[in-house]
This record gives sequence, C-alpha cells and structure tokens, in this order.
Amino acid sequence: MEFWNLFWVFIGIALLVFLIVKVKMHNILALMISGLFIAFAEGMKINQIVPTIQKGVGGVLSTLALIVIFGAIIGKLMTDSGASQQIADTIVDTMGIKLLPFALLIIGVIFGMSMFYEVAFLITVPLVISIAKEADIPYMQLIIPTIAGATMGHSMFPPQPGPMALVSAFHADISQVYIWSFVVIVPTIICSGILLKKFIPGLNQMPLCNIMKPASKKPKEELPSFAISLLVPLLPAILMIFSSIIKLFFSSKSFIYKIASFIGSAEISMLIAVLLAMYVFGYAQGNKGTVIANKMTSAIEGISNVLLVIAAGGIMKQVIIDSGIGNVIVQLMSKLPVSPFILAWIITVLIRILTGQGAVAAITAAGIVAPMITAFHVSPVLMVIACACGSNTITLMYDGGFLLFQQSFGISMKDTFKTWGLLELVNSVAGLLMVLLLSLFIK
Repeated sequence: MEFWNLFWVFIGIALLVFLIVKVKMHNILALMISGLFIAFAEGMKINQIVPTIQKGVGGVLSTLALIVIFGAIIGKLMTDSGASQQIADTIVDTMGIKLLPFALLIIGVIFGMSMFYEVAFLITVPLVISIAKEADIPYMQLIIPTIAGATMGHSMFPPQPGPMALVSAFHADISQVYIWSFVVIVPTIICSGILLKKFIPGLNQMPLCNIMKPASKKPKEELPSFAISLLVPLLPAILMIFSSIIKLFFSSKSFIYKIASFIGSAEISMLIAVLLAMYVFGYAQGNKGTVIANKMTSAIEGISNVLLVIAAGGIMKQVIIDSGIGNVIVQLMSKLPVSPFILAWIITVLIRILTGQGAVAAITAAGIVAPMITAFHVSPVLMVIACACGSNTITLMYDGGFLLFQQSFGISMKDTFKTWGLLELVNSVAGLLMVLLLSLFIK
C-alpha cells in the first residue's frame, strides 16, 4: 500500500513535468490537473477534493499574497528611484577592486532577499556588466558571485515566498530563521561565488551577447542616500527580529507583547516598508501621488502570474497533506538510517528539478516534510533552511532561472551548466552541510 501511495505521487509529478515541458501548458493549469490526479489516485473522496483545492489555494494566498505584492512594490520603487544603483555604487566604492567579488556577494544577497529573483537579476546584471567594463574584468568573474548571493538571499530569507511558506508550514520562529540562515549563507556563498570560479575552465572567454547591456546611471545628486536605500529593503527583517527580541522579555498577555507581535508580523512589517518606500523613493523625490500609484500598479501587474502559480502550487501541497501521503512518507523514511534534514533536502531537490519552480518546490515539500519535524524531534528552523537549500539547486533547461541566465548572456547550454548549474549545486549542497553541522548543536 505504501508503495502505491508513493508511486501515484511520483506519477503526478511526472504528469506535471510532461504538461509543462511537452504540452507547454500554463503552470497554473498543470499544477491543478496534477493535484487532481494525485487526489483521485490516492483515493480521496470526491466531496473532499474541492475543499482541499480551496484550502490549498487559500492557505498559500492568505500567507503570501500581501507579502508578494508589497515586495514587488518595494523593488519597483527602489529601481525607479535609483536606490538600487546607490546600494551597488556605495558598496563597490567602499570595498574596492580587490574585494569586488565579496562586494557583489553582499549586493546579490540584499537584492535577492528584498525583491523577486527575476527582478533582482534584471536590476543587478546590467550594473555588474558596467562595473566589469570599468574595472576591465571578465564579466562572468563578477556575475557568478552576484547571482550566487541573489539566489541564496531569495531562497533563504523571509519574506520571500518560498522561505515564508516554509516558516508558516513548520511554525518556525522567524527571527531564528534569519539568524541561522545568515550563519548558513556566509560560508555557502563564499564557496559558490568565490571558490567555485577557480575550478571553472574558460570562464574568462565566455561571450556576452548584446541583449544585456550596461546599466544607464543616474547622476549621484538625484539618488537617495545610501542609508535610506539600504534601510527600506532590510526594514521587514529588522522589525521581525526586533519584535522577537522584545517578546522574550514580556508576558504573552502584556500590551507590549501584543504590539511587538503586530508590528513584527510579515504583513505589517512589509506594509511599513512600503509606506516608507513611497515617501523616500516617491514623494521625497518630487513624484506626485498618481505617478507613485501607477508605479505600484505596474509592479503588481508584473507579479500577478507568479503569485497565481505559487497559489496553484498550494493545491498539490494540500492534497499531499489531506490524503495522508506525508505521514506515509515519514513512516517509510523513519526506517532509513539517514538524517531527516537530508531526506527533506532530497525531497525538495527532486521537486525543484522536476517542476523548475523554487517556490513551488518549497511549498509542495512543506506538505511532505512537516510531519517529520514532530516524528524525528528536529528543529523546525533548521528544517526550514534545509528545504530552502533544496529549493535552490541545480536545474534543467526548462527552469525559468536557467533560461533567464542562458538567454541574457547568450552563452551555450554547456557553459550555462558550468556556471549557473554549478553555482546552484554548490549553494544547495554547501547549505545542507552547514545545516547538518548546526544540527549537532541546535535541537
């Protein structure tokens, strides 16, 4: 019986890949059809299926909708105001040419954790190409650390969709996720962004097509200050961590505790950041309300498809939960002499490779992995990080990140695997190794 439970999940995911890759069906329809297939194959009662679909979509949207929308708005206002340019210019000028790769690691992480990955990519890459030309350095030497930082920042830190969904599913302490993710990400991106370059042959000879051109720069006097440019994207993290610290010293029934919980929630902290961004990147630069509103509308339109795909990913997650497959998998895994963190990582990696969607992989894996936390008595924070690392792994030709990287630079598939593929694999494996190391001390 257990074999058939797993078999139908595998067939359902294979159907998802077939519909997306071969049939070219839209991800939303493919995810819904695959979820329905698994539900029927697992023997769910027909009157249970529609409520499960509604619960899956609603659960994801209730957790992520406002966060995703607010994140898109902040990214748009930062880009249009020149705040992104200010962050990049200041960090690069401060650290200098010798430490340029490390500077770009930092820039990548900041942009990755504060914006959608595609937005962060399209903002940072033209800036990096400009820097490479000015410094007379082969562009790929600087692209790799930037993308290594951006992919890990996006995969590891709330309020990005993948990690936020994992935090919600595993009931993890969000401030602890930030703290230990930082511990994990530092050695990981040094491995993928700095050390890896030494082992990639032909890196300096890779061509650069005319699609991705150097960024046009605004005059320095028109840019917002570095402090405010950095404060806005990091404000949600600051408020969440500060809230958790305050709550340690007060009773859960106290007024201060309740205020801290309110301000430290993902939705309210993001709202505060949006309001601040509207003022410093909008009104303070002389933009009228209608101009700012139009920019916000444009940002929301740009991520509507992404938001719906993520929501559709919640269908498969909920089917896996409601049909009891997650508990079956835990029972099977408990018989294997392997760390539950490795098992969770493998599950997420497989879903990411098969679906080509990092956030969908994290959300789907959450439904499978959540029962392991109680069954194996492991840290939910480390489980969040293990799955986050698994959702950021080597990808195939139908993955959006792979295609964005390959098409933007006009390099071959082979060179894309050597660069994007390897840096993602190193990110994922090095991150898992750090989780296993931390698990010796954190229970």
